[in-house]
Amino acid sequence: MLDPTTPREGPTPRDAATLVVARDAAGGGIEVFCVERQKVGFLGGAVVFPGGKLDPGDLDPAWEGLVTEPDARGAAFARDAVDLRGLAVAACREALEEAAILPVDGVAPSHADLLDWRARLKEGAGALRSILTAHELKLDLASLHPLARWITPVAESRRFDTRFFLFVASDAVTGVHDNYETTASFWASPSVVLERHGARTLVLAPPTHRTLEVLSHAKDARDAIEIAKRACLDPICPLFVAHHDARGDAFAIVLPGDPEHDVRVARTPGKSRFVLRDGRFFPEDPPR
Repeated sequence: MLDPTTPREGPTPRDAATLVVARDAAGGGIEVFCVERQKVGFLGGAVVFPGGKLDPGDLDPAWEGLVTEPDARGAAFARDAVDLRGLAVAACREALEEAAILPVDGVAPSHADLLDWRARLKEGAGALRSILTAHELKLDLASLHPLARWITPVAESRRFDTRFFLFVASDAVTGVHDNYETTASFWASPSVVLERHGARTLVLAPPTHRTLEVLSHAKDARDAIEIAKRACLDPICPLFVAHHDARGDAFAIVLPGDPEHDVRVARTPGKSRFVLRDGRFFPEDPPR
């Protein structure tokens, strides 16, 4: 069995993007759209936001003219403007694939349209561009607000450099999982999702948990955007450590700002480590 605290050289992280879709909740605050991954492979069975790896087609120059200008803060996410555009395109494409949600500039497509467009993505890398052109639409990259950047720990055999974008959807947006990569989906307030993780009725990976914690303070969708505007976009690359406290020995992943992380300044608010307890990670303070 792999001891994740044993130093080893992991693979180079693959570029990826995630779309955190939020909307105003009827009783105040916000609710977010979550999907549950199939119970095999990377993050099997975990509740996450729609997202996935960057595909070569996301960087195609043909996207120029079919997108709005990305949020300038996203420059912290990318090597150059083409890279930023590709990451934002990937976030939109993955949201369509996994959630039947697509940020567009123009007349919003119906839920039935989105289901049809999702099916047509199987036609090839240029399918989404053809759809947008036919309907005189653009991907609304300007509506994607950079929120966070998480890099999988070095100890993992599969690693991703994932950029999280916040997108505020209208009440007309429904969303639904694809029954392939994702097997369930729901809208819920961040606090409810966190409570369900605490009650062990669902599983959250630390980046998802922390994102929900951050957004749980939003008074409404507009406030969620303000939270994103203030967020640190420096990469968060957790480290595995051995955790020892009164409850016994455990593994933990520590974040920048934790006494056992080599980056001494915190890059995200909240507790500085996630401790593995009975198969789930929970935020905790360092042991005294």
